[in-house]
Amino acid sequence: LEGAKANDEKVKPPPPPPPAATFFPRRSAPRRSVFAASGRLHMSRREILSFDPAADFPASGGDAAGWPYSAADFGRLDGSDDARFYAEPKFVQHVDDRAVESLVEYYREEMEEARVAKGGPPDVLDVCSSWTSHFPPATADAPTLGRVAGLGLNAAELQKNDRLTERHVRDLNAPDGADLSDLFSDASFDVVAMSLSVDYLIRPLDVFRELARVLRPGGRLLVTFSDRCFPTKAVAAWLSSDDVGRLAMVATYLHVAVGEWEEIVAWDIKLPPLESPQRPGMRELMKDPALGLAWAAANAAAARTRGGDPLYCVRGIKEEDGGGKLGRG
Repeated sequence: LEGAKANDEKVKPPPPPPPAATFFPRRSAPRRSVFAASGRLHMSRREILSFDPAADFPASGGDAAGWPYSAADFGRLDGSDDARFYAEPKFVQHVDDRAVESLVEYYREEMEEARVAKGGPPDVLDVCSSWTSHFPPATADAPTLGRVAGLGLNAAELQKNDRLTERHVRDLNAPDGADLSDLFSDASFDVVAMSLSVDYLIRPLDVFRELARVLRPGGRLLVTFSDRCFPTKAVAAWLSSDDVGRLAMVATYLHVAVGEWEEIVAWDIKLPPLESPQRPGMRELMKDPALGLAWAAANAAAARTRGGDPLYCVRGIKEEDGGGKLGRG
């Protein structure tokens, strides 16, 4: 694809063909939105699907018999070493501005909930991290974070990320690359976030088992994605699915990897579009012609928030009493 040749910008792959007889978990009806601890309605999330780990999958949680995918589903057009593909830093945003704003606002709400639940700053693992984590900036009105560990492929990108308190270069697709026991002990983090990268995992079960292991009981695993990707590096099953199918894929990753989830929910986390500003009247424009330019710029900015890149999250909440079952012993 044309946009992938420079290896620095994600593109939208072609629409998938009609799906064959592929496994999808049953999907419960969306539940009513909840309120944040502050009493403010969640503006950055709208539930699309909820998955009942006890009823919506063909096997119990953590049972590999429920794995519906074959090795071919995780084939890629470019099977070369990912460390080589990401050797040059990519200091670009991989989704549009409104999607970036949405991701920051969504993380703000999740981090604040995690802070309230813990009674203190949450410790966070940023998986597949880069030069930006999309976490809210460290300002007075942002949730205070504790330890923020970044796990990524490019040292220069990680070094530029000022939200990280520690940085680790690791290729999760390398043989044994998903084994994080040399870096993190069991139950180390209150939040584990993976942004815009799940589509590249060729051993997702290994990765999600480790992410569940390092997550504390009651902690939240947040997996966000859009419909942009490096198509030569995304796995075949991802490219051949639509957005709903991808939500089901990620939910399946969580469920089959471990059976320790209190809930698995899929969200649409794209912020609503901005309203177009009212156009100045002729009398106002005659008095101040600059109002016309200001209105045009504001109207164009509002228009850019309509459409654009979608943004989704699959969130798993780890069971409060499940922390002892995932350790390496």
